[in-house]
Amino acid sequence: MKRLFRLLLKILKWAGIVLLGILVIFLIVRFIGKRINSKTPDGGINETFYADINGTQQWISIYGQNTDNPVLLYLHGGPGEATSFFDYAFTRKWSDVYTVITWDQRNCGKSFSKDQCDDPLTYDILMKDGEEVTKLILQHLNKEKLTILGHSWGSIYGCNLVMAHPEYYDAYIGTGQLIDFRKNEEAFKKEAAKWTEGDKEGLALLGKLQGDEFTMEYAQARNALMKRYGYDMLADGADYSIGAAVIFNPYYSIGDFAKMLTYDFTPYLNFINSDEFARFSLTGRNHYEVPFYNINGDKDYQTNHILAEEYFETVEAPYKKLYIMKGSTHGLLETRSGEFSDIIHEIASDTRS
Repeated sequence: MKRLFRLLLKILKWAGIVLLGILVIFLIVRFIGKRINSKTPDGGINETFYADINGTQQWISIYGQNTDNPVLLYLHGGPGEATSFFDYAFTRKWSDVYTVITWDQRNCGKSFSKDQCDDPLTYDILMKDGEEVTKLILQHLNKEKLTILGHSWGSIYGCNLVMAHPEYYDAYIGTGQLIDFRKNEEAFKKEAAKWTEGDKEGLALLGKLQGDEFTMEYAQARNALMKRYGYDMLADGADYSIGAAVIFNPYYSIGDFAKMLTYDFTPYLNFINSDEFARFSLTGRNHYEVPFYNINGDKDYQTNHILAEEYFETVEAPYKKLYIMKGSTHGLLETRSGEFSDIIHEIASDTRS
């Protein structure tokens, strides 16, 4: 019995040594990767900082290969779903033609703070946030205007900012374009009804999409439906390693990743179900004073591409152009980042001519 006990101790000892060795190697590799991704391009810029935006601390990143380039502000989706833990991997693909700004919006991502979770989110607060971030960036980089690129929630948010303050923007680019949340969900249910015909498990998921309230259970059922029928965000897999992007993220510490585990989505759930969120609807609002671009996947039913294309036809703008990425879902920034980047380069050339 004693021999068995000593053998177990020996095995545990060596297992501990092996695990420690793996951890040390992981940390060394992560350190090297972070150092490489933290480099500032010659003649470019690579900055991150917290700024006082409308009474709260919000995180901003600036990256570009040439400070003479025009500026692009990327608005992440959600609302409340910051992508800063990996999005540098695709936004840097535009950094040769734009100085790219990524921003973790109020109380999410690196801007999350438990102290804010009791503060209700409103249309006016978020619009003020967007205006203040825009003005801060223009002043910081000594630019007169910038381009907005919004994905999903960021697209409807961006449209509202551009319409309210055309003096700050030289173009609008929307992808995974959201037009009206309620109409979007109605369109999703109609489409999902076609997918689930004759499929008991699919019909059971569809049955969970009842009522007008958006809950985590509703979101999970909707996501499960898209995955089941091949329409989820990563249906075709990413064209780069998201895992490597997370591990070698130059902006995230281990503490930042640990903080993600404490994230409370409740304030944004309340916002999505409120009349304040409904105020962002683009229904009946289609006049833009800047060029309007849309990049949508023809398999995107998370933000219904048909509604987006119908809205595009009504848009009044000095110039407008629609790009349809064939076979692409809502995750086109990850699954087709190379093709998406090519379009961004074309738009950058377009707006300079």
